[in-house]
Amino acid sequence: MISLKRNGKGELVEATGIRVTAASIYTPQQTEPFRISRGKFADFLSCARCFYLDRVKGLVSPSMPGWTLNETTDLLLKKEFDLARSAQAPHRLFEKFGLNHVVPFEHEDMDRWRDSLHHGLHHQFEDSNIILHGGVDDIWLDQNEEKLIIVDYKSQASNYPVTTDSYLAGIYHQGYKIQMDFYAYLLTKMGFDVSPTGYFYVCNADRSAPGFAGRMTFEETLVPYEWSSDWIEERVRKMIDVLNSTELPKPTPSCENCAYAHQRAAIE
Repeated sequence: MISLKRNGKGELVEATGIRVTAASIYTPQQTEPFRISRGKFADFLSCARCFYLDRVKGLVSPSMPGWTLNETTDLLLKKEFDLARSAQAPHRLFEKFGLNHVVPFEHEDMDRWRDSLHHGLHHQFEDSNIILHGGVDDIWLDQNEEKLIIVDYKSQASNYPVTTDSYLAGIYHQGYKIQMDFYAYLLTKMGFDVSPTGYFYVCNADRSAPGFAGRMTFEETLVPYEWSSDWIEERVRKMIDVLNSTELPKPTPSCENCAYAHQRAAIE
């Protein structure tokens, strides 16, 4: 896909490939606080070289169009759960999954925690200037255990039924588990008691419907996931070492971005 840079009016503008916001660029050995989002941490796990070029050298990756249908599903679910949150009542789907003891968590910072761009869950990593943050889709409360439950909304369209085993085993869903591990880690570090089980709220569009007729039907499933954050701190320390290095990391052999950059440079 070839991406063209446009301004807020939709007009084509020059693409420099370099970031202009100083706060988004890390200087090795700096002491000022620096924010690393869940998404950027995931980039580091995928390819340290691409992560370094982005955060330290300030290179801007080509943009992609937004996933507006998925975003709309998330938006409508948040509105629906906020109604149950205001009433402190179980959501309509909870009875089916034996969760009548669960309600959406009510907290004055909920909207901030869901704002991935400006706020989100956050924690300054020990003995460092790195602030880890990420916007969570929702948090529920287990009233029996008095523990918080991490929730992530997911939309998809598959001909196969959603089951816990198949969903969690999916090769492209491994990143989802990392995402929930990260959120649970942050919420724990913020001083909250977090349930060991989180949930993916999966909305699977029905592709076998006879036609569109102005609507799309989804099957809703809760997929439980036993999160683990034991691995996160070691990888964060390695990420900080990379940020503070003046050497460009080696490319990840399976990174398509690195392969494209290498082949293009060879041709030019």
